[in-house]
Amino acid sequence: MRRMTVAVGQIAPVLLDREATLHAVHEAMREAAAQGAQLVAFGEALVPGYPVWPERTEGARFESALQKELHALYQAQAVDIAGGGLGETCALAGVLGLAVYLGCIERATDRSHHSLYASLVYIDPKGRIGSVHRKLQPTYEERLNWAPGDGHGLQVHDLHGFRVGGLNCWENWMPLPRAALYGQGENVHVAAWPGSVRNTQDITRFMAREGRSYVLSASAIMRREWLDDALPGAELMKGHDEDWITDGGSCIAGPDGEWILEPQSCTAGVFSAEIDLDAVFRERQNFDPAGHYSRPDITRLEVNRERQSTVSFKD
Repeated sequence: MRRMTVAVGQIAPVLLDREATLHAVHEAMREAAAQGAQLVAFGEALVPGYPVWPERTEGARFESALQKELHALYQAQAVDIAGGGLGETCALAGVLGLAVYLGCIERATDRSHHSLYASLVYIDPKGRIGSVHRKLQPTYEERLNWAPGDGHGLQVHDLHGFRVGGLNCWENWMPLPRAALYGQGENVHVAAWPGSVRNTQDITRFMAREGRSYVLSASAIMRREWLDDALPGAELMKGHDEDWITDGGSCIAGPDGEWILEPQSCTAGVFSAEIDLDAVFRERQNFDPAGHYSRPDITRLEVNRERQSTVSFKD
């Protein structure tokens, strides 16, 4: 197969409500399948939501009762992937024959079951989890809630003749993780974002041009009034002037760096497009960053994909 229909799901999480947010994800998956999509991508940390509270509630205040309460709720609503927390999502993907990239907050059983990771999960069209990429380096205030990940999820996957991979948010600005995916033959790149046109409007086309690949930037949206008043610190979170906490910015660029779908702002929806593998081949004619336009005899990258843990047992 040399063509594939791909989609980005720009939806709103129900902040700190895992099951309600997964319900919205499943509805978007059904819509993507109805549009003929074979791959759909969602935003970073969509389930159960990106931590919008630290910058709005004095998140860096040490021993803050409010921050501890919010973090405890975040842990309780995070996804236990190893324990089957995405079982229904996987089953639906298998029924629909749909591959999915989903950003979620993982409460990892192999790291004490109490630390949180911004994980980008790939589910194949048979409903099997292919990789769980834990964000390598949380950005700025994200470090108040998320632990740093590892290289285990720096993987690409065969999908209908294409090779798909993905990174979270500002990881996409890190040259070496991009190179790790290029070196595995990636030609469809998923960039998961919390939701901002300013984040996606430049780098999406840049990565497409650099990698001579298709790039899907998937984001979420959230308005201030959508925050539940019952959330701890809701009044503080709503106390800022902006109406849109996250305004989307989902978009798709082709391997020539031109827009297929321009950034979508302040609107919810599932947006799809057909992509053509031959377009990748045409653009790789004069530049292939991990192939004929590389010099591994001079510069090369070594990647540690071992899943990191503080404890190993020999019974």
